[in-house]
Order: sequence, then C-alpha cells, then structure tokens
Amino acid sequence: MNLSRRSLLAAGTGAAAATAAASPARAADRRGPHRLRTGFERLAADGYRLLDGERVGMVTNPTGVTRDVRHIVDVMHADERVHLVAVFGPEHGFRGTAQAGGSEGRYDDPATGLPVFDTYRKSGQALADIFTEARVDTVVFDIQDVGARFYTYIWTLYDCMVAAELAGKRFVVLDRPNPVSGRSAQGPVLHKEFATFVGREPIAQAHGMTVAELARLFNGEFLQRPVELDMVRMSGWRRADFYDSSGLPWVPPSPNMPTPETALVYAGTCLFEGTNLSEGRGTTRPFELLGAEGVDRRWARAANGLGLPGVHFREAYFTPTFSKFQGRTVGGVQLHVYDREAFDAVATGIGLLVTAKRTWQGFAWRSDHWIDKLTGSTRVRTMIDAGADADEVVAAWQGELAAFRAVRRDYLTYR
Repeated sequence: MNLSRRSLLAAGTGAAAATAAASPARAADRRGPHRLRTGFERLAADGYRLLDGERVGMVTNPTGVTRDVRHIVDVMHADERVHLVAVFGPEHGFRGTAQAGGSEGRYDDPATGLPVFDTYRKSGQALADIFTEARVDTVVFDIQDVGARFYTYIWTLYDCMVAAELAGKRFVVLDRPNPVSGRSAQGPVLHKEFATFVGREPIAQAHGMTVAELARLFNGEFLQRPVELDMVRMSGWRRADFYDSSGLPWVPPSPNMPTPETALVYAGTCLFEGTNLSEGRGTTRPFELLGAEGVDRRWARAANGLGLPGVHFREAYFTPTFSKFQGRTVGGVQLHVYDREAFDAVATGIGLLVTAKRTWQGFAWRSDHWIDKLTGSTRVRTMIDAGADADEVVAAWQGELAAFRAVRRDYLTYR
C-alpha cells in the first residue's frame, strides 16, 4: 500500500469513517483482528518517506515493537530506507533493564551498535544538548502509554518536544492506542504549582488521549515555542476501544505494568504510592493488590459498600517480594473489574483511600506528601483528612475537569 505523507498525517475519513459508523460486530468481522495499524506500521508501509534524507533519533523503550514483537529500532536499523543514528532511552531504559526510578545510562547498543543516550530526568537545554550531540535532524517518539497523568513517558514526550525545539530539530510522534480507551478524561487536573516529572502541566489524572493527541495538546497549549511537529496516526482505532481489540501484543511498558488489566486500574490505585500501604509492587498483580500489615476484612467490606460501578473488592493476603513490606504477609484487597466500560479508576482510587483510612488505624500519608504530586494539589489529602466521603472528593474537581475536557476536545484526532 502506497501512503502519501498527507494520508499519513490526515484524519481517517472515507471508507474508514464508514466502517466506524457501521454496527460494531459487523465492522469487526470485516476488518478482522488486525484492523488497527500503529503509526509505525503506517510509516514503514510508506517506505519511511516522512523521514527521507533525515538523520533520525528514536525515543523508545521495549514497547516499540512490531506486531511480530521485533523491536522497531532493530527493524529500522536493518532497513536502508531510513538513516537511524541514535536512540534515546526514558525511565527504565531503552531495552528495559532498570526498575522504577532508574535508567540505563549512556552506552552503545550491543544489537545494533547505535549510541543510546539517557533522557531520564533530563529536560530543557541539557536534553537539547544531547540531541545536538547525537547529530540528529529529526527526533521520533514511539512509546506505549497507559493513560495516566503520572506515568512518566508522556512527560518524556513533553520534555523531548521542548528540547527538540531548543535544538532546532523536527519532532515526529508515531501513535499507539490508549489501552484503557479514549472515551473521556477523569479525575483532578494538576495545579501548576505541583508540577513535577509525574505531571508537568495541568491535564486530568486519566487524560483519555493517545500520545499523538497529547503531543498536539502540549504544542498548542503549553510549549512556549511550539516545535515543528508531525504525527503518524493509527488507522482503525476508535475512542471506545480497549487494548484487547487492537490485535497487538502487550509488552509491559514498565516492570510493574504486566498486563492491560494493570493499566485499567493504575490511574486510581497508583495513588497508594502516596500512602504507607503497599500498592502491590513485588507481586504478580501490582496495582490490583493493595494492603498493609494489620489490614483485615473490614476494608473489602467497606469498599464494596460504596457501590462503585464495574468493580468488586475481595479480601486478599499477599507477600511482596520487594518494595513495601518485602517478605512480610499483609492483608488488603484485590480489585476485580467486571465491567470496564462502567469502571472509573480515579473515583475507585479515591473510594479505596477513604475506606482504608476509616477501617485501618495505621493509615498514613507518605511524609513527603507524594499524594499531592500524584493528585496535582493538596485537595484530595486535606479533604480525606477532614472526613470527606468519596463522593464529596470526586465532586470537588468537577469544575476544573469540565474545563480540561473542553480544551482537550480541540486536540482529539480520532472520533
């Protein structure tokens, strides 16, 4: 299939739009399990013409794979039609050897011989200097996101866009699905004074966008000087789609994101990083298992009593192999999502925080108020401490969420 640059960058229309308008079952039958094509698949099908004559640097990690799980860096390096000269690794590294809060540093990739530069916790001129040192003309981003504001890869995207503009480089985003769908944004919006690497700009906690849509939003709303930006859209993705409809393999984007089901709950249960309870790191079900020593069946009973849509809570006991409570048996809950379309991860996370505090006298926030950085303000912590119930906390951010949704709407490219 011969795709022009215009067709790569344009919104899906014509036959694709007609297919989307058909009944979901018949549309799925016609298009088959591999109806979705990622940005990389469309770029490669066009012979990399968007990158013709450019010295290319890739920002990617283990999720940058083809449908048959070959890494795109390996594929591009072996293809004479593209001039790949450098790789830039985010948190956890390009090949994924580092745990949370770590990276791989600067090295030459044994498989390709390409220089790999470390972008983790680098921004501004320092990151621009790395792009200059790498002697690239175009920086290409291809990383699988999970849909939560505090997942750091979207801020690697943001920082690389800022740095590319400073260094005078073009920036290209190869799009991939939001695995928890793009139906809507949920949760509190970051207050700018709480900007960190787990949230640079005021977007919702569950943003409901793809990385290419976020790049458009960043360029249009937040970058002081917009970067020269191109995006290669997916074809065949609809906003209501979850990851299992994509036909794509799931490669864990980070060590504690083993399945799409983890991503489904993450935007809410990651809030337990801001407490003294385990968020399930060191188990086979991170972010689905939550608990601490001394927690008992009362928490699950209280959580179920909230009647939260689409989810049940089971009394659970587990022994983390690392992180909080390493090697010790703790009690808590396991989330069982039975209706993912009705499920609201952020509201569920708030409900679990409220009921944990009310049923376990040992509950405490982390002393560095990490919860404020995750939620984007002091509001969640102070309201829960003041005795607010879950509905009151959720109601408190609805005004700012509505304002974000209105801005977000202008940057959505899939309908």
